[in-house]
This record gives sequence, C-alpha cells and structure tokens, in this order.
Amino acid sequence: MRTFNITVPDTAMAESIREKIDNLNKPKGALGMLEELAFQICMVQQTLTPRLTHPCHLLLGGDHGIEREGVSLSPREVTWQQMKNFTRGGGGVNMFCRQHGFKLRIVDVGVDYDLSTTQGIIDMKIARGTNNFLYKAAMNDMQFNRAIDTGSMLVDECAAEGCNILAIGEMGIGNTSPSSIWLSLFASIPLQECVGAGSGLDKRGISHKLYVLDEALQRFMAIGDLSTENIIRYFGGYEMVTAIGAMLRGAERKMIVLVDGFIMSACAMAALEMYPQAKNYMIFTHSGDEKAHRSMLEYMGAKPLLSLGLRLGEGTGALCAYPIVDSAVRMVNEMNNFSNANITKYF
Repeated sequence: MRTFNITVPDTAMAESIREKIDNLNKPKGALGMLEELAFQICMVQQTLTPRLTHPCHLLLGGDHGIEREGVSLSPREVTWQQMKNFTRGGGGVNMFCRQHGFKLRIVDVGVDYDLSTTQGIIDMKIARGTNNFLYKAAMNDMQFNRAIDTGSMLVDECAAEGCNILAIGEMGIGNTSPSSIWLSLFASIPLQECVGAGSGLDKRGISHKLYVLDEALQRFMAIGDLSTENIIRYFGGYEMVTAIGAMLRGAERKMIVLVDGFIMSACAMAALEMYPQAKNYMIFTHSGDEKAHRSMLEYMGAKPLLSLGLRLGEGTGALCAYPIVDSAVRMVNEMNNFSNANITKYF
C-alpha cells in the first residue's frame, strides 16, 4: 500500500491565532464551537486569514457481497438506481451540493451494474461489488491498493481545480455491516452494541444481521491476522476504502475534510488507525441517532457539529454542516476587534 506523508500542523502560529480569535469584539469563548473551528482551520492553513475555496463533494458508489445474506432492508439494485438518480439531480446530495456550492463528482468504484455509459458517472470500477465476507475477504490486496489509490487520485483532481475543503459521501447498500464490524474490532466494543437498524431493519431484522455478522467475525478471528490493513480489506467496501484513500490524501495535501455520518465516520476511524495525525484535518459534521455512531465518535474523541437524526448517507450531513464551517471562517476574517471598534476589553 502507498504511504502518506501526513504532518501535524506547525504549532508556531497557535498563540497568534488564539490571540486574534480572543480579541474579536465578543466575550471570550462566546462563539463556542465556531471559535474551535476557526482555530483548527487557521492551523491547517497556517494563516490568520483562512479561506474556503472550490468545495468539492465525492459521491462514491459500491455494492457489498454481505448484502446477499439479508442484512439490509434495501435490495442491492437500489445502489445503481440511486447512482443514476444522482446524475439527474434528484438526490438529497444533489440538492445540498447546489445549495452550498459544492462541485459534485459521482464515482462508480464498485457498483454491481454496468454504469460505464451513464453520462455524469465517473467510471473507476474496481469490481462489481465485493466478495461476501461471511465466507472470504471482501477484496484482495490488489483491489485494496487500487481503492486507496483511486481515492487519492480523485482528491488530486479536486485540488487541481483549487479545492481546499472536501466532503465525501457514499452509496452502497449493506455498508453499515462492515462499519459495525470495524467499530467492534478497532474500539473493542461488543458486536451487539455496534449493530443497528441500518436502512430500517425491524427488531427481527437486526437480530438476523447480528447473527450473520457475528458468524463472519468469528471466522475472521480464526485467521489470526488482526492488522489494521487486513481488518479494513477483509470487511470494507470499495466505496469505503476509496473514501479512506481520499481522506488520507486530503490530509496529506492539508485540505479540510468534512466527515459525514456512520459510514464515513467508520472510514475516518479506519484512516486514523493508520495515520492518527490525519485527525487534525477532519471536521466531524453529524451524529446520527444510533448508539453505535455515538460510540464511534467518542472512540475518536470527535465532537460533531450537528445532530439532526439524518441517516440518508450520501454525505448529506457534511453538506448541511458546511455553512457552520463557513461561518467560522467569516468570523475570524470579518469580525472587528476591541481596539478597532473602540470597545473596552473587559477580560
């Protein structure tokens, strides 16, 4: 697998950044998380006057072999049907990208359907869905490396257009299953606490999903290779591993990476298992209703910006949170300070 040179932002500017934020004409700390966001973005960009330029959104599609075991309420054909719908502008991701000025790239990295002639979809298919990880690894080493490289390449294309803030979303029926297993293995949380309703399973459906995933996990544990890369490769989807590659390349290129809900948080968690320093570049945008997602965020020490009960995927939580990030940048650039405003500094 390729390596990433991800550095921790230089702390030399930290004091001057904090001083600027604290001297804006407001009570110290009065703008709460906006101040934390502003500090983070200034540190990433190493400037007192940060900018957000050409925001891009990667929508990655892929199918999962484990879906064949009935672990999702939605059938796998929904993946390709929604991918086509996105090209017509009819998805939630389309609406939010239009609203907030994101350039949307719809990318097929593993959909179990021929989308190569569908206008508006970038064809980077690695395979038509992963293997069923109940019986074997979801992907082999070559496919894993290709997914990582694909994510990196997509980020380079965004950066070439001037992008310095990136959102990532996914479309892949069944991808809550690998996310749950990753959480259980990386955070040492019992699997039953990591498995939820996904796209809407009832109690009986959740019980069946847990049974299947527990069986898959026990078979994996018998193999004995619990390395981070093998855990990711054995269970992950192509859209998920591509997202990991995009997150790591984004951090390497010192871009802001907006992390969406449960699936993308799982990808961020996996990325941080490999490169913990990448967290400096991530903004966690949304916490879903499921306990497992909250546990995942807690494990990473992440403070999400929103809790709207979203479970659509597609990166919609990240897009909804973008105006908050924009407000943090505007705050540090456009608010006056006590001296210029002729206001007594009282702290």
